[in-house]
Amino acid sequence: MSAAWIPVFCLGVCLLLLLPESAGSEGAGELRVPLSGKQGWGQAVGGVGGRQVEARSDQAPGPWPQGPQLEGAKLERLPGAHASIPTAYLLRLTHFSYAPIAITCFTRGLDIRKEKADVLCPGGCALEEFSVFGNIVYASVSSICGAAIHRGVISNSGGPVRIYSLPGRENYSSVAANGIQSQTLSRWSASFTVTKGKSGTQEATGQAVSTAHPSTGKRLKKTPEKKTGNKDCKADIAFLIDGSFNIGQRRFNLQKNFVGKVALMLGIGTEGPHVGLVQASEHPKIEFYLKNFTSAKDVLFAIKEVGFRGGNSNTGKALKHTAQKFFTADTGVRKGIPKVVVVFIDGWPSDDIEEAGIVAREFGVNVFIVSVAKPIPEELGMVQDVAFVDKAVCRNNGFFSYHMPNWFGTTKYVKPLVQKLCTHEQMMCSKTCYNSVNIAFLIDGSSSVGDSNFRLMLEFVSNIAKTFEISDIGAKIAAVQFTYDQRTEFSFTDYSTKENVLAVIRNIRYMSGGTATGDAISFTVRNVFGPVRDSPNKNFLVIVTDGQSYDDVRGPAAAAHDAGITIFSIGVAWAPLDDLKDMASKPKESHAFFTREFTGLEPIVSDVIRGICRDFLESQQ
Repeated sequence: MSAAWIPVFCLGVCLLLLLPESAGSEGAGELRVPLSGKQGWGQAVGGVGGRQVEARSDQAPGPWPQGPQLEGAKLERLPGAHASIPTAYLLRLTHFSYAPIAITCFTRGLDIRKEKADVLCPGGCALEEFSVFGNIVYASVSSICGAAIHRGVISNSGGPVRIYSLPGRENYSSVAANGIQSQTLSRWSASFTVTKGKSGTQEATGQAVSTAHPSTGKRLKKTPEKKTGNKDCKADIAFLIDGSFNIGQRRFNLQKNFVGKVALMLGIGTEGPHVGLVQASEHPKIEFYLKNFTSAKDVLFAIKEVGFRGGNSNTGKALKHTAQKFFTADTGVRKGIPKVVVVFIDGWPSDDIEEAGIVAREFGVNVFIVSVAKPIPEELGMVQDVAFVDKAVCRNNGFFSYHMPNWFGTTKYVKPLVQKLCTHEQMMCSKTCYNSVNIAFLIDGSSSVGDSNFRLMLEFVSNIAKTFEISDIGAKIAAVQFTYDQRTEFSFTDYSTKENVLAVIRNIRYMSGGTATGDAISFTVRNVFGPVRDSPNKNFLVIVTDGQSYDDVRGPAAAAHDAGITIFSIGVAWAPLDDLKDMASKPKESHAFFTREFTGLEPIVSDVIRGICRDFLESQQ
């Protein structure tokens, strides 16, 4: 061999060899590969069958990323190998070992564009946040390593996996297995399944021909880019699209294109808006949830896969279903982020949408209506309520309604709609009685109560408190126990989780003593409500007592009312009705309650909760 060729060869001439398919396999034998004398990459086109990997000679032995380790490679002159390669050499490989393709925890099935492939999953994937859809057969948008852990092919320590591409299907199921909770997906265009990577011995036989390409230099490992999204547009959005016979297949596809443009402009990402999709037809169908996709690319892919269902346009039924079932912690809703439903109506709904709008508001959902092609005068007789838009939206102020004349030329409507969806301060329906109230409990700890009855009072307090969405940006709970003295058990700012609040209520110690309810009201207004006087939450005071106060209650209660605090008074046993009415807010009959026995407190729980929500809604009008 001419010495002039040795430096060229040692610079790292690479061949892409077709190697046996088994993960972690080794081969022994001889593979003759004609090689040009140029520095660069080579493409093997036959000979060993299987996988493409990188290789180079024993002058710079492997292993290399995604390639084999070679031993005993020899370079021999092969004159006249090809007319297109005047001077060629023969690379003789006497031994090689194959390593599977290294991937990340976030590599998806659709990223591997082969019918079958051997991959190597890293350790620690079970601790990452990825998506897996299905069971045994997984949607191609799923994480390969996540699916492998879910199926039990590998553990959290990683390892070799073989992936097989499969056709798309419908109804990918949700199953919890091996510490991974897979998710449902109604339909996807491609699937895959996984098995354990197998090792074995392979013989290298035959020849593979190489063509040279210019060197690309050092290869850099590509790491998946995490998209944070538009941080100025934080919203959890459900697009409720029209899938009825009224819109038809053609306009249905135009509708999907418009939704895709809106989704793209929103700036979807982990710290930006999250979106999901629901289709309204004869029966509503949730196509994908908020947590399923956190990048615009994946969302657009998912929207494209949604099929037309047909049937009546039961938009009201679909809106109610979305408000009740779509926005939950399990499906990806985030605390403190506005919940939004964008309802697309082509023509008019075939059912009652007003009631659905009321339900949505009760769940803190901001309803937008995008109406397209209003009914013509001849069709108005078929419309149940011509004012359906005004009655379904969050507020009838023009902000939550949007009209397009038809589905053609809709690009100009995308940006104005996105601007509305990203206007956080306008989402007035995000505030509900469950997440925007401060509730203080004033608990009678006098001697006449007794320890066992005191426990029943604490249970009453807990049952009310646990109904509300307690958080640092949501509902706040406080408690004061009183006899002649007062003791703040905890204030509004002490605990920001429901679990902690309920735990501290259970552990309140019974004081025992006299009854000075008036002083206790003044103490609570000053020391508990005083520090949160600038809070946007509405203030409520729930007083529970079993006897007559030794001091005046009317003056302190009036001062509390003047401070914007709504009072519910609950009396047990010997509590005077006059005192209860003097303390309660107006109307007295819906804010004052009485029961002869402490066991009668339980039925009053729902009355107090309904009263709080009623007063809250009235304050928002």
